[in-house]
Amino acid sequence: MKLTAEHRQIADTVTRFVEKELNPHVPAWEAAEIYPAHEVFKKLGALGMLGIKYPEEYGGLGLDFSYSMVMAEALGNCHCGGVPMSIGVQTDMCTPALARFGSEELKREFLMPAIAGEMVGCIGVSEAGGGSDVAAVKTTAKVVDGDYVINGSKMWITNGLQADWCCLLANTSDGPAHKNKSLIMVPMDARGIDKQKIKKIGMNSSDTAQLFFDNVRVPKRNVVGQEGLGFMLQMMQFQEERLWCAASALRGLDRIIDATIEYTRERKAFGKSILDNQVVHFRLAELRTEVECLRALTWKAVELYIGGQDVTKLASMAKLKTGRLSREVADCCLQYWGGMGFTWDNPVSMAYRDTRLGSIGGGADEVMLGIICKLEGTLPKGAH
Repeated sequence: MKLTAEHRQIADTVTRFVEKELNPHVPAWEAAEIYPAHEVFKKLGALGMLGIKYPEEYGGLGLDFSYSMVMAEALGNCHCGGVPMSIGVQTDMCTPALARFGSEELKREFLMPAIAGEMVGCIGVSEAGGGSDVAAVKTTAKVVDGDYVINGSKMWITNGLQADWCCLLANTSDGPAHKNKSLIMVPMDARGIDKQKIKKIGMNSSDTAQLFFDNVRVPKRNVVGQEGLGFMLQMMQFQEERLWCAASALRGLDRIIDATIEYTRERKAFGKSILDNQVVHFRLAELRTEVECLRALTWKAVELYIGGQDVTKLASMAKLKTGRLSREVADCCLQYWGGMGFTWDNPVSMAYRDTRLGSIGGGADEVMLGIICKLEGTLPKGAH
């Protein structure tokens, strides 16, 4: 799609923010295994970058989804994956359903402070026993004296340790698995919530938690949209999340290839630079071509999405390709760095650790393949 001067302005704003406010602190945040989300979000909120696609009446910029994807791509200039992912959860994963289907009261209580950067949000879908199988969630929210009483747990929750609220998917009835769930806004200071830190192999600067809900009581008015529509609303949120994942990976992939070209040009072995070997510069050319193909697919999906079309298949393809290509680029480039690639404080080794999540989070590769096959009509009869 054709980007406007306004698109480029947002890209420049985010790029400057990344270079000034994020990258200088990445080493310390990675070592601490957390970053100050409230501090960073407050600065992003002041720039208007947390509500790009949301209505002006709630503090947003009122622009379309493509502008949010410009921001996602610009965040790829960050020297780690964890901080951009945390920001993406706020802008494109835990807020879309709230913004589209939440009541006026919920929008003012949760969405407006999230856009302003005064509150940090998280999305509570995955569970230890279900992973990408959203229909299998076990957490329940039963009505008691006009309130929801929530019991269960959620796993791998980005922003979980710092979040002020959680958009929680829970079973609100005993009906069919795709019709018995609801999205519920849960304040994270509610009594009965316990948080435990999860230590990961990558995305270290992003805090990740397991959340436990023990008779947590929230008002029934906190349901997003309508009771029983949670599965459908979450599937809609996933489309924006998966496109965000694809867009946010592009600059990072280019950056790793750039760094590898520079390093292999300088590194000598057997009388010539590593880059002078045809197998190396041909492979890097192939990888760069793959990144451009992913960029084209991603922006085609974005253009169709803002045009009102169903992009479930294209978004799933983009998410699938992002996870696999990220693994391929990181692995190939690390090889060309030799022993330096196997050291911890190295841009390629960090990408190797961080990007591995791309084939798991937001729907595993196998789930994406299942969606694509279903929409292509190639699944065996009776398969789901």
